[in-house]
Amino acid sequence: MSSIVTGEAVVLELRPASFATRALGLLLDVAFSVILLVAILFGLSAAGEGLDEAATRALILVGVVFCLVIVPVGVETLSRGLSLGKLATGLRVVREDGGAIRFRHAVIRGLTGFLEIYLTFGGIALTVALFNDKSRRLGDLMAGTYAVRTRVPVEQPVPVFVPQRLKAWAAAADIGRIPDATARRATQFLRQAARMAPLSRSEMALSIATELSAHVAPPPPPGTGPDDYLAAVVAERRNRELTRLAQSRRRNTGTGERLQRLPFGS
Repeated sequence: MSSIVTGEAVVLELRPASFATRALGLLLDVAFSVILLVAILFGLSAAGEGLDEAATRALILVGVVFCLVIVPVGVETLSRGLSLGKLATGLRVVREDGGAIRFRHAVIRGLTGFLEIYLTFGGIALTVALFNDKSRRLGDLMAGTYAVRTRVPVEQPVPVFVPQRLKAWAAAADIGRIPDATARRATQFLRQAARMAPLSRSEMALSIATELSAHVAPPPPPGTGPDDYLAAVVAERRNRELTRLAQSRRRNTGTGERLQRLPFGS
């Protein structure tokens, strides 16, 4: 997964496409383009029986350019980075900053693709994609683009509750000084804990609990395990934030109602 910070300081988490997925999508796009080209050539041969050799070659060249360059460029431009192969494999081409590609990106990719995909039978594209971390082909490197996954499995939320014996301690504990980064680490651990190996889970739980303890007072009751400690702190922090947001929403709603009545109050 790659992190991109936008101009508004928003962190985007994008999943670059794997080499195998890109290769499959490319194969489907090539198959579609070749089928379209064959259909057009059959149509030209049937409609242009009386044409001379030069005109026939010109029409064939136009058909090749249309199917292998113009159609891919047009489809990627209008769909903002999609194609038949990418739709089938759940991919989309985006700029390096995570934004949608434009006409110039599609043109660079299309013209370069004619060389690296069709003239070299995909040799250059596959070789270049194999030796970079985002599986980018030569056209992506020149255009400043790469492919990302659009169909990502939805991670089911893991319910986190304050253990019964820690409710009194959690309600009175001072947890307002916990840094956001540390809280995120604790939350991510609780989401992934069930899938971790027991030894790794216990070591990470102890590490994060030790980091949290520097910002939480008083310490939990004796005998509290790291897993219960993390669950109590994360759940209590979440509950307090939800309560604070609800109170803020009620205050804003009340203020808005008073402002609506002001001109007509008395």
